[in-house]
Amino acid sequence: MRLSRSFIPTLKENPNEAQITSHRLMLRAGMIRQTSAGIYAWLPTGLRVLRNIANIVRQEQDAIGAQEMLMPTIQSADLWKRSGRYDAYGPEMLRIRDRHERDMLFGPTNEEMVTDLFGQAIRSYKELPQVLYHIQWKFRDEVRPRFGVMRGREFYMKDGYSFDIDHAAAVDTYRRIMLSYLRTFQRLGVRAIPMRADTGPIGGELSHEFLILAPTGESGVFFDGALEEQDWVGENIDINDRDALGAFFTSLTSFYAATDEMHDDAAWAAVPAERRREGRGIEVGHIFNFGRKYTESMDIAVSGPDGAPLHPEMGSYGIGVSRLVAAIIEASHDENGIIWPESVAPFRAVIINLKNGDAQCDAICEKLYASAPEHLLYDDRAERAGAKFADADLLGHPWQLIVGPRGAKEGKVEVKNRRTGERSEMTVDEALALIAKTGR
Repeated sequence: MRLSRSFIPTLKENPNEAQITSHRLMLRAGMIRQTSAGIYAWLPTGLRVLRNIANIVRQEQDAIGAQEMLMPTIQSADLWKRSGRYDAYGPEMLRIRDRHERDMLFGPTNEEMVTDLFGQAIRSYKELPQVLYHIQWKFRDEVRPRFGVMRGREFYMKDGYSFDIDHAAAVDTYRRIMLSYLRTFQRLGVRAIPMRADTGPIGGELSHEFLILAPTGESGVFFDGALEEQDWVGENIDINDRDALGAFFTSLTSFYAATDEMHDDAAWAAVPAERRREGRGIEVGHIFNFGRKYTESMDIAVSGPDGAPLHPEMGSYGIGVSRLVAAIIEASHDENGIIWPESVAPFRAVIINLKNGDAQCDAICEKLYASAPEHLLYDDRAERAGAKFADADLLGHPWQLIVGPRGAKEGKVEVKNRRTGERSEMTVDEALALIAKTGR
């Protein structure tokens, strides 16, 4: 994309309405614009980040055999009345009536709908397990939306649902998804620490929240520093081996990790002092086993091994895709702007032409740009160098490819790493190789 022709409306001043860093930087970088309270339009660069995150989430779900579908945003109230949640959910649910006076709603979540769809299609225990997910917009009418997309009313979310024959099989599914989430967050360039969460009135032990460390996090967190050292992407765990899954889960949960709500002083004291980590965290995911709550309340059953009706065990698994955009910024920025991990950045690099109209500068920039125009932003504006550098830092591109008259005479490009600030000179071919490498 050529910046001179792009729709990236950056701002020089901090917007008054922005209270936290991610909201301020997303507005300044031209990623979003508010259309009403808690509802945002995602502009081209913001949408690119949103899609990059969703694609990684999708890849890791598919890798464990989860199947993607797409459920509608508008749901029939009859489904929620079957489960008993329609009246109990509260004012966060946006209730609607269509022209035929039928009660409808803008879905805040999808347990009822997916359970009904499952019940229409699956008849036998032999067809289990089933793990279904979608990535879709949701709406919850927050009484006081704030912090930009961190706590908006409309949000983009991956939610998945599992159906298993019994509790033991449901535990296996839960552990597979736990591993897939750890790999997902690592690939997104952040460390999301899994912390045991309150299971509420349903009870049980299977509920974990995933929190990214950030000073603006809403929750206090306490965890064993050993959790920061794990390489989940490189870990070779057979997801179809119950014993291997059990060993993984036992090892993971042997390390202390808790929010301030679940904090245990005695267990914390047992963690070696040099490994104790404290801070604030932003919740970006939640996995939860709720047994037969929905299959029983909605009377969804399959034929069991003995021919008798069997209500499958269920779990739900969420990742806040739009919230992750803000959470990553909260965890990765400096005073000049965003610092994107390469895996989610809207562009691999920005090409900065320091002297538009100079034949050698223009030629090198065009050669670089032609190598991957869909992944590069070419700052070809007739702006002063300072403005171009400021926007490059603000937008957070992992690499800046700087082309000036002096280097161009020698066929050289100055390359700046946004995260470290390190600069080096490369030949055009070396810069092209760098661009290709960051695309893998």
